Amino acid sequence: MKHILRSQQFDRPSLERLFAEVGVVAKMLQTPDGRRELRNKLTGRIMCTLFYEPSTRTRISFETAAHRLGMDVITTENAAEFSSAAKGETLEDSTLVIAGYGMDAIVLRHKDDGASDRAAGIIDRLGLSTHILNAGDGRGQHPTQALLDIYTIWSERPDHRIDGLTVVIGGDLANGRTVRSLAYMLSRFDTKIIFVSPPELSIGGDIKAHLREHGIEFREETAVAAALPEADIVYWTRVQRERMTDPALRTRNFSEYRINAETLKLLKQDARIMHPLPRIDEIAEEVDGDPRAAYFRQAANGLHVRSALLLRLFDQTIAI
Repeated sequence: MKHILRSQQFDRPSLERLFAEVGVVAKMLQTPDGRRELRNKLTGRIMCTLFYEPSTRTRISFETAAHRLGMDVITTENAAEFSSAAKGETLEDSTLVIAGYGMDAIVLRHKDDGASDRAAGIIDRLGLSTHILNAGDGRGQHPTQALLDIYTIWSERPDHRIDGLTVVIGGDLANGRTVRSLAYMLSRFDTKIIFVSPPELSIGGDIKAHLREHGIEFREETAVAAALPEADIVYWTRVQRERMTDPALRTRNFSEYRINAETLKLLKQDARIMHPLPRIDEIAEEVDGDPRAAYFRQAANGLHVRSALLLRLFDQTIAI
């Protein structure tokens, strides 16, 4: 696996092995000896985080993971404004220039669907060795987020079971790349998915076609109360107004798609609430203290998952 571009690259055996590797990395990061051992794994490697869109968790967790593994890090978090892109340079040219500085990996976030495929394509056409990791491309995918999401689902279950779970995915499903990537990844397991959204923000037809092809049971609902009582996992997302072109939709009030103390009464006692973050007001702060709220544990898993992923990408095996 040279590049990480989409969720479909990961089959079930590779995911299950990654779960075990993440667990080992997480334990190693908790001890001085473990941190010292990890620090020597990727010494001499260089990673560039090239972000054309804002990010907090993805960029910082990738950079922290790289530092923990001994990599050097070059970063730009406002590349659309403060790189040569502002002068009209193409993504392909920027990719080649950065790769030409001896970069071992480029973690790319971009506003355009398929941007990571374009970057990987030019790297491969010219026979360069740089790895491209998709950190979110427009409305397309965010595969490393999906990896930490599926790991969180696995780790939050006492029996580490994903098969048989009902996953409710709600919010802005039309614009959310995280929900697309997670749906692809859930299709590797025997799950049931309930999509909850306003009709204008429903999940894409390509995702539904993929789920049908893989025999995954799913349905769509417009009311929160129609789905939450069945949920083992609730994966909630914010309304991405910045990606909407319809002015009426951008200003619409979506308060009925909010999880609060009253909504919690609909949930099973062993359910878990997840969110890729950032949240705005779609999950009330009063939910944070509930043990079913897993979104901050989910965010913390980003460091461990991305550390294990970098080790795998550079063929640095760890004993499991």
